[in-house]
Amino acid sequence: MSGFVLTYFPLRGRGEPIRLILADNGAKWTEDVIQLPDWFGGKCPLKKEAVFGQLPQFSDGDFVLYQSNTILRYLGRKFGVAGSKDQEVAVIDMINDGVEDLRLKYSRFMFSEFETGKEKYEKDLPNQLSAFERILSKNSNGTKFLVGDKISYADYNLLDILHCHLNIFPDCLSSFPLLTAYKARISSRSNLSEYLNSEDCKSRPFFPKRG
Repeated sequence: MSGFVLTYFPLRGRGEPIRLILADNGAKWTEDVIQLPDWFGGKCPLKKEAVFGQLPQFSDGDFVLYQSNTILRYLGRKFGVAGSKDQEVAVIDMINDGVEDLRLKYSRFMFSEFETGKEKYEKDLPNQLSAFERILSKNSNGTKFLVGDKISYADYNLLDILHCHLNIFPDCLSSFPLLTAYKARISSRSNLSEYLNSEDCKSRPFFPKRG
């Protein structure tokens, strides 16, 4: 697999689940880093070329995609981690939509409510996480993946949003034994562990610095 280019900001953000699926599947890729002041200051021509004026952009040779979840699904199919039966594909897609819902709440909190709504967000977080704990419990008693016996693109997306929350609320999984074990189990996969412990990953911030 060659010719992969991820164009994104110098952040984890919506680029990170894409990096996780690439790393775990042994793919090499190039990072095309766009600086935030250039993007929001109108100094980046790509902003006008991007289909929806947003990043990340992902290139597979001459084929270019936007929208992070679309990129995830594309790579899921490419690497054979998007489900093997129609119903399994649908459930993976459903769970990934659930992760997206949580990511949107997280982003709104980080951008708009961090100073004023942190206590409220933390209090409500168990209600958000409990859905994923239940999902895990219904698949081999939580000892494998979100769906079936094989990792899927939704697992990479969930792993990242768990990391995002643990970065702010280190104890947020304390009452979720299945999610705690799941995070440790997925993170310990050989290729993922190597990436997660790399300097590139560790030095990349979760979120832009606050003014």
